[in-house]
Amino acid sequence: MKFAPSPMTLTSAAFPDGGAIPARHTGEGQDVSPPLAWANVPGEARAFVLFCHDPDAPVVSSGGYGFVHWVVYNIPASVTSLPEGAAGYTPGLNDWGREGYGGPMPPVGHGPHRYYFWIVALDAEVPLERGLTLRQVLERIEPHVIGMNRLVGTYERR
Repeated sequence: MKFAPSPMTLTSAAFPDGGAIPARHTGEGQDVSPPLAWANVPGEARAFVLFCHDPDAPVVSSGGYGFVHWVVYNIPASVTSLPEGAAGYTPGLNDWGREGYGGPMPPVGHGPHRYYFWIVALDAEVPLERGLTLRQVLERIEPHVIGMNRLVGTYERR
């Protein structure tokens, strides 16, 4: 399986790797996706998939673990960043059952949660229809993954 970090990098002007996600990018704030940029992309990349997952969420109802906050795909290889509140690419379903970004909102008093933003490079434009779950996306792209990496942010509700 090719799902392992590579030399690609993913950064945000809103928070550093391992740092706190600003409230504006959470369910308690404006709930807009943070700006993201990626580099060190494999030369043979033809498309990207981006998703955000909270492995600290105490739920398993999705058939996995944690909570999926965002799934977006069919991002062309010519794109190496998304602005704050990004739209325009194909949205998948988050674990709220909605399309698009749904920011951090862990249970009050549950402590800090980690939010993994992943960028995945593909060697082909895999036609993915709107509204897929993360599991569906990962199953379909696995043979085409050529690079990936993550940016981790934290958030805690008090």
